[in-house]
Amino acid sequence: MKTKYFYFFLLLLFFSCENEEPMEPRYASLNEYPIYNGDDLGYQFSPEQTTFKLWAPSAFKARMFLYEKDLDGAIAGTHDLEEKENGVWTTTINENLEGKYFTFQTKVGDGWRREAPDPYSIACGTNGARTQIIDLSKTNPDGWTNDKRPPLAQPNDIIIYELHVRDLSISALSGIQNKGKFLGLTERGTTSPEGLSTGIDHLVEMGVTHLHLLPTFDFRSVDERKSEAERKYNWGYDPHLYNVPEGSYSTNPQDGQVRIKEFKQMVQALHQAGIRVVMDVVYNHTGRSRRSVFNILVPQYYYRQNEEGNFSDASHCGNETASERPMVRNFIVSSVKYWAEEYHIDGFRFDLMGIHDIETMNLVSKTLKEVDPTIFVYGEGWAAGDSPLAEEKRALKVNVPQLDPIAAFSDDIRDGLKGHVFTAEAKAFISGKAELEESVKFGIVAATQHPQVNYKAVNYSEAPWAKQPAQCINYVSCHDNHTLYDRLTNSDPKASEEDKEKMARLGLGTVLTSQGIPFLHAGSEFLRTKYGVENSYESSDSINAIDWSRKNKYLETVDFVKRLIQIRKAHPAFKMKTQEEIAKNLKFLQVKNNLITYSINGAAVGDSWKKIIVILNGNKYGQKVKIPEGNWKFIVRNGKVDASGIDFFGGGRLNVDPIEMIVLAQ
Repeated sequence: MKTKYFYFFLLLLFFSCENEEPMEPRYASLNEYPIYNGDDLGYQFSPEQTTFKLWAPSAFKARMFLYEKDLDGAIAGTHDLEEKENGVWTTTINENLEGKYFTFQTKVGDGWRREAPDPYSIACGTNGARTQIIDLSKTNPDGWTNDKRPPLAQPNDIIIYELHVRDLSISALSGIQNKGKFLGLTERGTTSPEGLSTGIDHLVEMGVTHLHLLPTFDFRSVDERKSEAERKYNWGYDPHLYNVPEGSYSTNPQDGQVRIKEFKQMVQALHQAGIRVVMDVVYNHTGRSRRSVFNILVPQYYYRQNEEGNFSDASHCGNETASERPMVRNFIVSSVKYWAEEYHIDGFRFDLMGIHDIETMNLVSKTLKEVDPTIFVYGEGWAAGDSPLAEEKRALKVNVPQLDPIAAFSDDIRDGLKGHVFTAEAKAFISGKAELEESVKFGIVAATQHPQVNYKAVNYSEAPWAKQPAQCINYVSCHDNHTLYDRLTNSDPKASEEDKEKMARLGLGTVLTSQGIPFLHAGSEFLRTKYGVENSYESSDSINAIDWSRKNKYLETVDFVKRLIQIRKAHPAFKMKTQEEIAKNLKFLQVKNNLITYSINGAAVGDSWKKIIVILNGNKYGQKVKIPEGNWKFIVRNGKVDASGIDFFGGGRLNVDPIEMIVLAQ
């Protein structure tokens, strides 16, 4: 355990290196910093006056610079901040500052540090260089006060579709005018050259309930000064200002009101289309470390340190935030609450959630449920590296039973279906590799306790980690790593296009008929490719843009996915609410040689289909399955889906084709 004198030495050393001048910290330990529980950090605007508040307990002095412009330009005014209680510095300016920009600066020890925008910024200019002072009420589009979240009866009804804002519309084939923008997700009636729906109409056609957007807060890797053609592409996992929409997705990054209004227009349009909106949030690290907004103003406090006193790096991005520290926790909780209330966001996906502490995540969930009990929270139950915070305190997948009610991704079924995520040539269930049946079964029962799952044979989990099925996100691909199509091309290079399409349908079909929450990567329904690029986070539009011509090419699989979503929505047997219901009513009948057959007692959960049998054959050869006698109808067979029945079967030995999914119902 470090003593307060060791902390003192580390802080003294750090500050001296940063400013090349000796500095004497105001507190011997980061844990001694005072806590401010108010909800008014940042600025409070009115036409008559604006009050500014900055939490910076390590500062000996603090000041604010006013600017007329978002970039460049002379300082329009300098205002000293007055120190108040609990580490807060403040000033009030009695004039109308609407439209102006500002930065803060702190003096720590003997040296003034760099200028920085307000960490609590709600508006900014180009590249987030300066905070902008705005009247937030002027950013509401017409009808915003009447905007309603689409109905959601229970979390088990959720079907998630993951998308990058720019990818949806940037292609010349999208038929969308506002390419790469928030407004691209407001346009209706758009079509591809073949006349098929694109954009928001495609999402409506598919029937997804939640649109998961890759980071849409202000991130630092895209230069908003450049033209659309010159801008570098990025996924956005390098946070800069957490409470401001990303400027490159707006039509005018210079004016902070524009990006806010256009973001709200996007949410409003999706809500009107019956689709909820999920934000991908990245509170686990910042895009910069020493020169991040947080670290410039309050050195070291917002980050964990390793034994040497340097930034710990469980994110593999240079740093990790210290969510267990009160003011970091307060920031995260207040931030998600702000997005939920001001922008009507319906869900939050936490990047590398396993870096955050359990107490913070539970407070996030509790706070959001108070805003609206249907807001959904989920995340990655892992980290990218070691952390100084003990594993038992972190929101890892194994600790999901302590997260209430928060869901996690199941990498178990993901890799059970398509192969180890970091081994590009590895095969799995859908590409013909046996001995992964238990990992697939684990996903089918949504990572819950089931008497017929051999947990010792599951690839990554030795025990169930979901108390209830809504805590398990099942998926076969996402933005990370290869697309499903590219992965199948790598792992089975000799496979025909027909077989790759069958494998993709088998993987997507397994996810959509499993218990838990299904998650689809945008474009996987028409075998999206990134031309072999594994992680396209900074690749060009030519790699990342959704190629809408593939919708026409793989229309059979598009229809397959769409119809399975319709069936999932209509039949409670595929989305049972509790672990007990699953254990009692889902029975595995035959599991061997890369074949899984199971039954569901639909009558017991109020389904119009009294009995259901699902057959998954991952082999490239046919198999025979014994079906109980009865008046069965084929719902899924040979890549076709029809809820009214494709054909009928009286029971007995059923021939199952290679790479085949069959669903029978009575």
